[in-house]
Amino acid sequence: MNQKHPFIWLAVIGLCAFFVCRIFAADAKGNVGYEYITIRWAGLDNTHVIRPGGQVEFVGSELKRLNKPDRADNRSFYLNAAMNGLTKEGYEFAGMANDDIIMKRALTR
Repeated sequence: MNQKHPFIWLAVIGLCAFFVCRIFAADAKGNVGYEYITIRWAGLDNTHVIRPGGQVEFVGSELKRLNKPDRADNRSFYLNAAMNGLTKEGYEFAGMANDDIIMKRALTR
């Protein structure tokens, strides 16, 4: 009787079990999409947020209520405050270009 056959059969059964587990494994990353929001710095009065549905929100009046230290940079201080406000809605930083900050939020489908 050939002694190599039991090891070959064990290897084949092991590979089959591996592939069956892979087929039925949950794919969590495939179910996630993102929506994006843009914060546009256009001076304190005209800074606005562009929401995923296309709505534009001017946030200058809200930003003016903040107590900015005298020597702090306007743009950095107020954009930081806007970003912190959006993180409370579940957004996270995604990128930056010139005067735009892009943030994203995961959606489940």
